[in-house]
Amino acid sequence: MQRAVFPGSFDPLTNGHLDIIKRSAPLFDEMIIAVLNNLDKSPMFTAEERCEMIREALPSVDTSECTMLVEAFSGLTAEFARKSNATAIVRGIRAVSDYEYELRMALMNRRLEPTIETVFLMAGEEYSYVSSTLMKQVFELGGRVDGLIPGLVEEKMRAKQNR
Repeated sequence: MQRAVFPGSFDPLTNGHLDIIKRSAPLFDEMIIAVLNNLDKSPMFTAEERCEMIREALPSVDTSECTMLVEAFSGLTAEFARKSNATAIVRGIRAVSDYEYELRMALMNRRLEPTIETVFLMAGEEYSYVSSTLMKQVFELGGRVDGLIPGLVEEKMRAKQNR
């Protein structure tokens, strides 16, 4: 069985993330969408809330070839991938600056876990500028994010904003 891990903060989940999930699904039998619980950051959503949003959004993506799991984790991605018996780590790349960062991470992950490969997928053109950070900033300043994040995520962001 070919199992991959797609790690990220997913704070919030974007349509770019869903595009990477959809396009990588045919490459693997099983994929774990691994939600990083980074205690050093101040996320908009808890790791549990992010996991739930991903689970709610996944049915809108055709991943019929691949079993999808969603799990929160802390610590090193390579360690999580090893414990999960993954053969690959999936990463999306939007721009050259992403590549430089992701290359360093992939090389470190290979050093930590030499049997796990990193698979890079280029972002879809329509999402090449979309990041979770940018979506939060635009949303918080009253800008439109429709079409860039799932509708259910935008609803949950509005609910948080109105508290």
